Amino acid sequence: MRIAAISDIHGNLDALQAVLADIARRGCDLVVNLGDMLSGPLRAAATADLLMERRFPTVRGNHDRQLLDPPDRMRPSDAMAHAQLSRAQLDWLAALPPLLRIEDVLLCHGTPDSDCTYLLEDVHAGRLRPSAPAEVARRLGGGGARLVLCGHSHTPRTVRLDDGCLVVNPGSVGLPAYRTDWPSPHRAETGTPHARYAVLQRHGHDWEAELVAVEYDFRAMARLAAARGCGDWSMALRTGRVA
Repeated sequence: MRIAAISDIHGNLDALQAVLADIARRGCDLVVNLGDMLSGPLRAAATADLLMERRFPTVRGNHDRQLLDPPDRMRPSDAMAHAQLSRAQLDWLAALPPLLRIEDVLLCHGTPDSDCTYLLEDVHAGRLRPSAPAEVARRLGGGGARLVLCGHSHTPRTVRLDDGCLVVNPGSVGLPAYRTDWPSPHRAETGTPHARYAVLQRHGHDWEAELVAVEYDFRAMARLAAARGCGDWSMALRTGRVA
């Protein structure tokens, strides 16, 4: 079985279309979506339409949840997406689960307990650094999965735990860098504008991962972000870095 894992699209329709074309070329059996699909100044409504049509197994991310908050409590990036969305699209977000289990595969956005906590990283000196495998195992809390797929940090990474479980973050389809103040001020940067996803292949009882970087016309999305007054997004989309 071959699974393609996508995450953190953030309304970047062009990147999503490039990734789905690459997945189709590779002949994957299943595509799973790890959340944070629409938030930002890009093409939230069109991205929602495409994902709703495809019906991928999907978990809700923290920004998907925040898009359901009252508008006066939203962060600017969430508010810009919310203004594009229909009632049917918001209802679709509201119906998504925080966790999914498909045989021996667990899908979550952050950790199984929190959609806004990193599973594979710690915040240190304003940046993300890899967590120790023992700490990753503690955050997972058991459960018997042989493959855990997570998102949230936008950082492609794989960790093999002592019990053989493979934990994979495919990286971000649509936003290769960001800055945030929670849980403390820090940045995440991939250093390139590529769209990211992962291909998972079962070999006997174990899983193996390939982290994939896809080229697409990132300049168009960067121009759109700049035209909507989001220079920080424009730089992140063009360079994979934050100012």
